[in-house]
Amino acid sequence: MSNLLTRRIALVASDAHRSLLDQGRRGIERETLRVDMQGHLALDPHPPALGSALTNPQITTDYSESLLEFITSAEHDVATALEELDRIHRFTATKLEHELLWSQSMPCILPDEADIPIAWYGSSHIGMIKHVYRRGLALRYGKAMQCIAGLHYNYSLSEDLWRVLKNDENNTADDKTYQSESYIALIRNFQRYSWLLMYLFGASPALATHFLRGRQHELETLSDDTLYLPYATSLRMSDLGYQNNAQAGLMPPYNDLESYMRSLSRAVRQPYPAYEAIGTRRDGEWIQLNTNLLQIENEYYATIRPKRVINSGERPVEALCARGVQYIEVRCMDIDPFEPLGISLETSRFLDAFLLFCALDESPLTDEASNREKTENFARTVKEGRRPGLSLQRDGAPITLQDWGLELLEKIQAVANVLDATSKDQQHARALATQKDKLRHPELTPSARVLAELKTTDKSFEQFGLRQSIAHAQYFRARPLNAEENAYFNTLAQNSIVAQTEMERTQSGDFDAFVLAYSTRTPQQLCD
Repeated sequence: MSNLLTRRIALVASDAHRSLLDQGRRGIERETLRVDMQGHLALDPHPPALGSALTNPQITTDYSESLLEFITSAEHDVATALEELDRIHRFTATKLEHELLWSQSMPCILPDEADIPIAWYGSSHIGMIKHVYRRGLALRYGKAMQCIAGLHYNYSLSEDLWRVLKNDENNTADDKTYQSESYIALIRNFQRYSWLLMYLFGASPALATHFLRGRQHELETLSDDTLYLPYATSLRMSDLGYQNNAQAGLMPPYNDLESYMRSLSRAVRQPYPAYEAIGTRRDGEWIQLNTNLLQIENEYYATIRPKRVINSGERPVEALCARGVQYIEVRCMDIDPFEPLGISLETSRFLDAFLLFCALDESPLTDEASNREKTENFARTVKEGRRPGLSLQRDGAPITLQDWGLELLEKIQAVANVLDATSKDQQHARALATQKDKLRHPELTPSARVLAELKTTDKSFEQFGLRQSIAHAQYFRARPLNAEENAYFNTLAQNSIVAQTEMERTQSGDFDAFVLAYSTRTPQQLCD
């Protein structure tokens, strides 16, 4: 272990500071498609019983009317967040008549592009901004890609803990700056090592043939309706899933928050010829918010983001500039099709240890060469991570994925031990042991288990997804909420509809002016 990691672990493990580890927060956002009982995309509007997708804080939609997103509160213990996510699923399951929640990251049977419904948030200016933005995504990348589902893991450390680390280093920066730059250092380490998460938790080695819509590919045929790669871990995170050629080179290696914000701010102001050719309106209707490289900051596809809770109408880069980084959002996690919630508590415990390791360890500054190395390691792992003897590059030298992974887990073990000492159990150590087994035995990984399931049944991705979706629906419906829990979610849904109605009733001005004002709020001189 590095000297810095050893010193920081000793510091946070001390009696004076150990309790601060319990004061960070965890939150989960899980996406899932609504499908009918045959596994086809549900084409009806967002169910009114779930409330307003615009104003319900826990049940909303992402790209499509059919793509639900469940959001937990930020909790000190991820187990509490998972219990909340479970209640959201149980409530939703009772409100879906003759529909299921799709169990996979890669989509179910999709209709023609024109028939995939874009999410609708009502006629308020904020609601229309969200809808037009999604129209733009459809034009730029196609609707099918936007139907891919993922799981976002939100993670923060206590601000008091950041101050302890700052004081130990005699760092003279103000608290906001130190915390923000420390999260950026965490992100650099995450990008160095996120290939490990793809190996351990990638769960999309196959997809439905129709998803590619005639695009060229190098996948192998498993059956008439299923394509795959034999050693893939996450086709969702490959160039077949979240891809964006326009964004290539958008985010150069960044070593501080300001350079990150400058890159994003530049991209939302930089005209892009292909999008200029489309324009912002068609037949008098808005079809995208602007013709720039990015319509808004969230269009930038990233495996991890620095985040700050934003105020109403505020842009993400504004919030970061004004108040600094508050937490990070991990965006590369596949939905685990063997888990009804899409993620297990054991996986979450490992993520906590992994992210704390990334926060505490040395985080060298990055450059073009190291950035390219990280990108290639990630790309290699998502497409062939289980290939026997697969080599990655570490500081320009080859090392097998297995050897490097086991080395990392040995370092993370010390962090897991501290977390277990704080919680007085062995959950993090057990989670780590499970991941070591996966490195030694690739057949234990979710991606291998998916392929094994496909090969021993009907070799159909669509049928596998449908079976898992039905099993998960039965799991949730067998455990109905109690009266108090049910009343809570019903009230949340009803209040959200009232809130949207009031928002639409009281708004003023026209939408064109609102878009202009929103667009001009991107800081051009950041943090001056």
